[in-house]
Amino acid sequence: MRIRLSAETVHGDFVKQVEDISGQNLLACNQCGKCSSGCPVAFALDLLPNQIIRMTQLGLEDVLQAQTIWTCASCLTCVSRCPKNVDLPRVMEALRQIAMERGATPMYAAELRPDLVANAPQMAIIGGFRKFTA
Repeated sequence: MRIRLSAETVHGDFVKQVEDISGQNLLACNQCGKCSSGCPVAFALDLLPNQIIRMTQLGLEDVLQAQTIWTCASCLTCVSRCPKNVDLPRVMEALRQIAMERGATPMYAAELRPDLVANAPQMAIIGGFRKFTA
């Protein structure tokens, strides 16, 4: 995958939309990785939290396809570890909202993989369902 880095992508419509919804300055993240190293559900994520932030910073809308935005437990561990006070769960919520506006469908209990139910932390599953009860 080739990425073109420019002022247009870093300050593009997608980045602005995520920042407006989340209330977070994405460029405040300096990619220290503390959010990912402390994440209790990192083992179940397809992209680590710092990768989600970096893709979003670069305006890569492919981030909306990541399972991580739905798996995030919103436990706030990342926020407590972040030296720049980036509230990553707010960013994840913004990405979920944008994904749903673009046609992503919520998950249903009957559709969860048995291995996920057996191995994922309960707070990740419960947190996931809370995300779909608006």
